[in-house]
Amino acid sequence: MSGPFIFIATNRLREGKLAAERERARDLSSFIEANEPQLLAFNEYANEEGTEVGVVQMHPDAASMELHMGVVAERAARAYAETLDATTSIQVYGQPSDAVLEILSRQAGAGVPMTIKRSHVAGFSRIH
Repeated sequence: MSGPFIFIATNRLREGKLAAERERARDLSSFIEANEPQLLAFNEYANEEGTEVGVVQMHPDAASMELHMGVVAERAARAYAETLDATTSIQVYGQPSDAVLEILSRQAGAGVPMTIKRSHVAGFSRIH
């Protein structure tokens, strides 16, 4: 049995942009919840210093991630122009499609570490 497709990205914030990022992330979360019923979870967390955020997504499969990247492409580009400075790391758990890998590599840019763990060993997800 394959597990869910999990994506985690760490992004450095532009200086002094935590409040704007909180507002942007709330709007984005509402948009995703309304437009992507297949996405199981979408959450963003900030560090204590307010200098970086981590985005955690749980999809049923890589096709959901591919759909998600298309749905939010314009909003993601705007985020990098307004609140996000750069992606500093990416973690993928599950089997990404070639399209997902290509988009992630292009979005993150050269030199951003990307860890991929393809093989689900064991576990379960409980979403309420």
